[in-house]
Amino acid sequence: MANLFDSTNYSTREPTIEELGTPIVAGDYLAWKRTDLYTDYPPASYSLGYKARLNTEGTVLTLNATESGNDYLIEYSSSDTANIAVGIYHWSAYITKTSDSNRIQVDYGQWEVVPNLATDSSDPRSHNQKVLDAIQAVIENRATQDQMSYSIAGRSLSRMDPDSLFKFEGIYKSRVQQELRDLRIKQGLGNKSIILSRLPSNN
Repeated sequence: MANLFDSTNYSTREPTIEELGTPIVAGDYLAWKRTDLYTDYPPASYSLGYKARLNTEGTVLTLNATESGNDYLIEYSSSDTANIAVGIYHWSAYITKTSDSNRIQVDYGQWEVVPNLATDSSDPRSHNQKVLDAIQAVIENRATQDQMSYSIAGRSLSRMDPDSLFKFEGIYKSRVQQELRDLRIKQGLGNKSIILSRLPSNN
């Protein structure tokens, strides 16, 4: 694996949302570079900056690139990313002309900030895994009050008949299996079949 603290090995594209494989991890060093702008916007005469806004609130991030030969480097320290709110951000990249401060948008997209598992105590399971676990707990008569209150299509699990519970168990098993397959592919482990089973209750 290449040393990702070395600018030679920086990604040449911005981070993306988690399902595409390159989220921003809160508390991790964040860096990438743009190598495709120097022909039209040489760093000697222009600057590159990013503005990103969190979907759910008014949080705005500002990241300014530094020059490195013909490249624009974007670098954000671990202490800075540790304070970024988790969520999906819409970002725009702007080129500013040094001589008169006029700017234009040159790119845009989305990226996602995910929790730092070393310090974040929130439940790391996906939504699909949480629902599957709750369904199985209800079927096995060991569900907590929180799990009983989960609802699907407007119906709480506590009010579902067994046929409905087994139906949704199958649906959410398939969703979790797909998440696991996607994760294996993302990690370069191939697309092997994954079977999820419900362990017998000890009650």
